Amino acid sequence: MDLYRIITFIHIFLGFLLVFFAARAYKRTKYIPMIYLVFGFILITLGDTIIGDSLAFLDEGTRDIVEEMVEISGFVLLILAVIKS
Repeated sequence: MDLYRIITFIHIFLGFLLVFFAARAYKRTKYIPMIYLVFGFILITLGDTIIGDSLAFLDEGTRDIVEEMVEISGFVLLILAVIKS
């Protein structure tokens, strides 16, 4: 296993660990902005890792645009969560 795959695995693991804790916090508190945090972290984690790898059939420019749009959407959700809290 090369270094890139190890780092990607750690990135995905920590991202979804963060999602797990945010979802658990929502389940305990029923605080609506936590839902925005959960989906924001999901989009950031997926956009930076899985979506980029799954779109390998596209040219690099298009793939980068899609990745960035997904990540921007995640950041927008995080901003909404902070504003609503």
